[in-house]
Amino acid sequence: MVSVEFLITSLIVVLIPGTGVLYTVATGLFVGKRASLYAALGCTLGIIPALLASAFGLAAIFHTSALAFQIIKYAGSAYLLYLAWQMWKSSTFLSANEQKTKKKITDIVLKGFLLNILNPKLSIFFLAFLPQFIPATANSALTYMLVLGTMFMLMTFVVFIVYGLMSGLFSKFITSSKRASINMQKFFASSFAALGLKLAFSERL
Repeated sequence: MVSVEFLITSLIVVLIPGTGVLYTVATGLFVGKRASLYAALGCTLGIIPALLASAFGLAAIFHTSALAFQIIKYAGSAYLLYLAWQMWKSSTFLSANEQKTKKKITDIVLKGFLLNILNPKLSIFFLAFLPQFIPATANSALTYMLVLGTMFMLMTFVVFIVYGLMSGLFSKFITSSKRASINMQKFFASSFAALGLKLAFSERL
């Protein structure tokens, strides 16, 4: 039911670094490997609304309504800029042991969830991407889209876990060096800000 072409294309899309990857890697570096798993979970759960919107045609609203798209787009941009400001403001030397106790699991998951749910381009992406892999002979296009979307989510979760665990391997080094800790936090803060501005000036697909 799921073609090899879909799996390969999806893998390429998931591997491309975006806000979810950036958030998961940052969490792995500054909070730890275990926390990165929850970051990956939050980002993956954030795909569900976009998937359902595309499956039931709601994503078409973002594609046709400039107002709806602009509202969600600017909300997502503002949230990314908020995360950037929050990280930049707290750019101090972090002890690995101290940092692991500061973040709550629910906070980590929620931030990852909001990153994706506040990105209207994700819904439009699914609306344009998934139908390409639905065969003309399919009995139910809706069921097929949900199956493909679920596979995309599982792939996202696995890839993000790998990103998070790999970044977690460098967590001890980053948090043991004052200069590296501060510089890396500012780097990620700047990256979130850049992505926020990019989203703010983006256009509908």
